[in-house]
Amino acid sequence: MARFFQPKKKTQLNTKHQSLTIEKLDHHGAGMAYQNNKPIFIEGALPGEQVLAQLTESKSKFARAKLIKIQQPSQQRIEPFCAHYHECGGCNMQHLSSAAQQEYKQQTLSQLMSKFAGQSIELDAPILGDSQSYRRRARVSIKLNKKTRQLEFGFRKKNSQDIVNVTHCPVLDTELDALLAALYSLLRGFSNQENIGHLELVKGDNTNVIVLRHLKPLKAQDQQALEDFSQQQGAALYLMPESDQLNRVVGESAHYREAGVTIPFEPNNFIQVNQKVNQAMVQQAITWLELTAQDRVLDLFCGLGNFSLPIAKQVMSVVGVEGVDVMVEKAASNAQFNQIDNASFYQANLEQDVSGQLWAAEKFDKILLDPARAGASGIIEQISALGASRVVYVSCNPATLARDSQSLLSQGYRLQKLGMLDMFPHTSHLESMALFVKD
Repeated sequence: MARFFQPKKKTQLNTKHQSLTIEKLDHHGAGMAYQNNKPIFIEGALPGEQVLAQLTESKSKFARAKLIKIQQPSQQRIEPFCAHYHECGGCNMQHLSSAAQQEYKQQTLSQLMSKFAGQSIELDAPILGDSQSYRRRARVSIKLNKKTRQLEFGFRKKNSQDIVNVTHCPVLDTELDALLAALYSLLRGFSNQENIGHLELVKGDNTNVIVLRHLKPLKAQDQQALEDFSQQQGAALYLMPESDQLNRVVGESAHYREAGVTIPFEPNNFIQVNQKVNQAMVQQAITWLELTAQDRVLDLFCGLGNFSLPIAKQVMSVVGVEGVDVMVEKAASNAQFNQIDNASFYQANLEQDVSGQLWAAEKFDKILLDPARAGASGIIEQISALGASRVVYVSCNPATLARDSQSLLSQGYRLQKLGMLDMFPHTSHLESMALFVKD
């Protein structure tokens, strides 16, 4: 007898408001309640709070809910300082005091390292910067609303592609923040507003940068108005007719300074968003590596030379390796700009075996890694073979740091130092730095 597949009926979601007790925060900053041993994640809720919530998703092993009302608030809850907090998807932890945020991030880092790498260690003091006006770059979303014919200008809403209109952002650098309202007013006067893509603002030490992505050529009068505005503001202006094309039409190239070097960059190059934390991070890495004038240092995922160039000032030689050709060329150019002749840069796929690479033929005394969120899988297995006695791992994802730490430990390294870097205050995002040594 033939049997026919019959799909299970979907269980109807119970959208009735429910009173829940929040027990802890997850690693993304959401409050966690439990119902029949199943975790329910509630954005915006804090441990110890009694809340009224409405389920938005229910799976077999977890559920998500929308916060409706706080029935009993936590003593750590504070009033968010931004008027757009409840809509904007940018800062998800303004309802928690800065001190409590930092404690939460340190606990998250410790828990992940203990759970996945089996390492329990007292954390070093965190690297902190300003809690507001710290962002030196931002992308502003722009869209012409087809119904209202009004230009929307700001940041994406939480869990949405819709735009919150924002002309003042308290976490944006004050000089960039001051440009928002004027740029919004200027762009609302443009012809063919539907052809505006997005706006990027970047702060250099010598100039601010405005980048406009446009889908079709700008009208002459619109481009002239934008150029005049940029000149009045003393800002560099770039136009981006294609996603991979940048044309500077006003002003000079930007750069930033740190640890005795000047690092020129283009607005589409990666730079750390928080300059004060970046400066302290570079200095801490140099201190933890215990550099000497005889050291040969390897900087993996070197980017523009953010670590390589300051390190080169203190050692015999530095080799920087990066996967993107353009960044390798830029790092080499930045070394030349600073008259640094003991740093060389190479392109390589760091997910593959590098033992045949020319730069890997000689051993290194110290190694620094600063990978993207995916971590350093591939190259991490080869660290011991490269000879370093001290390894500093800078991470923007504690989960992949914990994973990669397992490899370093199996290669004979031990975790000597671990610290949190608060690169993004008022968000659940945390960066960290770990020192591994081999005696």
